[in-house]
Amino acid sequence: MNTETLENTELREKIVQAIKSVYDPEIPVDIFELGLIYDIRIFPINNVHVLMTLTSPNCPSAEEIPGEVETKVRMVSGVNSVEVEITFDPPYHQEMMSEAAKLELGFL
Repeated sequence: MNTETLENTELREKIVQAIKSVYDPEIPVDIFELGLIYDIRIFPINNVHVLMTLTSPNCPSAEEIPGEVETKVRMVSGVNSVEVEITFDPPYHQEMMSEAAKLELGFL
């Protein structure tokens, strides 16, 4: 594994940990475990693009959650810039949750 890939892997882990500190106010599970994060891309000079969704298009926290993701990722040491993109394709469903989230919410 070359140095650049290793650095990106370490940065990605820090970004994931930052995202795991963001919760949907109505659900006691972080948005990463809920499956709301579809993709995290790190471009040259550590520009980060996060593709995410919300539990529904009418989510009451639609304004807050993406802004909080951007703020938390921007705080990660080494991150240059952050873009958070919201998509509803594919639509969110409960099967996207991690086993831990399903267990926490009583689905298992």
